[in-house]
Amino acid sequence: MLRDLLAPWRRATTWWALTHIATGVVVGTITFSVTIALLATSVGLLIVLPLAVPVVWLLFVSSRILAAVERSRLAALLGVDLDDPVPPLVGRTWWQRWKERARTRERWKEIGHHLLLLPLGVGGFVLTTVAWCGSAALVGLPFYIYALPEESAKFGLFVLDPGLVPVLFALVGVIGIVFLAPWVTVGFGLLDGLTARTLLGPNRKRDLRAQVTQLESSRSAAVDSAEAERKRIERDLHDGAQQRLVSLAMDLGTARERIDTDPESARTLVVEAHEDAKAALRDLRDLVRGFHPAILEDRGLDAALSAVVARSPVPVTLNIDVEPRPPASVESTAYFVISEAITNVATHSRASEAWVTINRRGDRLVVEVRDNGAGGAAPERGTGLRGLHDRVNALDGTMHLLSPPGGPTTLLVELPCAS
Repeated sequence: MLRDLLAPWRRATTWWALTHIATGVVVGTITFSVTIALLATSVGLLIVLPLAVPVVWLLFVSSRILAAVERSRLAALLGVDLDDPVPPLVGRTWWQRWKERARTRERWKEIGHHLLLLPLGVGGFVLTTVAWCGSAALVGLPFYIYALPEESAKFGLFVLDPGLVPVLFALVGVIGIVFLAPWVTVGFGLLDGLTARTLLGPNRKRDLRAQVTQLESSRSAAVDSAEAERKRIERDLHDGAQQRLVSLAMDLGTARERIDTDPESARTLVVEAHEDAKAALRDLRDLVRGFHPAILEDRGLDAALSAVVARSPVPVTLNIDVEPRPPASVESTAYFVISEAITNVATHSRASEAWVTINRRGDRLVVEVRDNGAGGAAPERGTGLRGLHDRVNALDGTMHLLSPPGGPTTLLVELPCAS
């Protein structure tokens, strides 16, 4: 129990929180003064809208700067890392961007934080100062009370004199310094962190809803991709191995009928059936290779993609550094993305050379495929790139395609591979 009460003394975060509270008054005064001045001026000039426009613009710009400074201060002193929730501007004209700023809820929350920072900073500074300095004053009371005018100490509404046993008040001061003041410091640090998360950080509920929506889209895309894959397999089986097996069965049936009356013809049919059987096996191997090549499972991406690159009609330079080895699902997705990308390069890009780079950066697998072709690739022009996007999205990855007309084309994919 006592160890828990003394916990703030053992944590460096307590003293960083004290530093945060001490600087909060200065930072709060600056942010409040700048924000309230620009906000009041903007409201006052709304009657004459053209004059208000540049002031409102300055309000939002200064608010963004102050918010960035405050996020840095929170990260440095309280260890509160906040992602910037403000969406980037997409308007093409200055007026469209101005309206975006005025309509963005996160920007108004930043302004609200700047206005609230001063009263919170003053309140935290006053109460923390009282807790520390008031306790220290009580601890030293027995040593200096007799030197005070009228031998009494005035603490706001309280007046202490020697008749009240200063030693007891010193004991209260010790309790204040040892227990009360550190917890007050920690409490105001937590309050500032909570306020900042609410007003300067992302909206967790909204992010969760967006993530749920994205996962639903990913699931739907995965189902569509699986259905398209099933149809492709069915088509490949029908057009390839199934036709060869039907021909094989017919040849063997005819050979069985002729084996007694025309042995030579039957022998010829058996030889042809043997060739059809070997061709059907090749078709099946190629089809299975399209699912998940055995070399990928046995030897990893380097060996599997080396085989893909060797078959490419366009020279491809391959650079791979994926240690430690990523999970099988990530390897499989990366393999199919690169295989499809190399096929697209050979089929559509008119490129003379291509480069494939795969690196593992922490818990992300980064894949880059570049070529020096004609460019102009776009997902909406065909199902291949959309299929790649669906594969990547199903693993909660990201895919970006840069392919301006005239080239070059760069496909950048990031896949989570924490294992």
